[in-house]
Amino acid sequence: MSCDDKVDCGRRRLLVATAAVGGVAGVAVAVPFVASMLPSERAKAAGAPVEVDISKLAPGEMMTVEWRGKPVWVINRTKEQLESMAKIDGELADPKSEKPMQPDYARNATRSIKPEILVAVGICTHLGCSPSEKFKTGAESGIAADWPGGFFCPCHGSTFDLAGRVYKGKPAPDNLEIPPYMYLGDARIVIGKDKNHSDD
Repeated sequence: MSCDDKVDCGRRRLLVATAAVGGVAGVAVAVPFVASMLPSERAKAAGAPVEVDISKLAPGEMMTVEWRGKPVWVINRTKEQLESMAKIDGELADPKSEKPMQPDYARNATRSIKPEILVAVGICTHLGCSPSEKFKTGAESGIAADWPGGFFCPCHGSTFDLAGRVYKGKPAPDNLEIPPYMYLGDARIVIGKDKNHSDD
């Protein structure tokens, strides 16, 4: 576009420059505003739900995520592990998770919505230590010759099975906590909320 009047050309350039600066300033203000609407690290620590992709969690594997500042274990139990759990009910303090502290979907033999996937808070119910994974069975576990696999708390010796159920005669008074959680799809869960409860 040609410009015969130098004054008009100067005004047009000034208008275009002003609009460009205004647009950049608008974006600069909008980005922090939109970011401020996302949950902060503090909000996550206070209880904002956490989404977890379990699509790559192979049978026999465990992953740990953080929710409310606590480690939460997600374990894909094998068929053999599930079968071994059914044989030890008599050795457990609360095999059916009948104490009222657990969500309804934890009141079954696997303490889970889907039998193979366990979601549990990895904190001992005795004094708050974090138990170690002891998935190896028998003497190889370092626990006992007949150990079927589970968790061992190194602080005071409490033992838990592969559903987080505490063995009888141990310092821990309760089974491991099952947090509120729900499936968003076959391979995605959200920890911190379920169909009846939300902590966000």
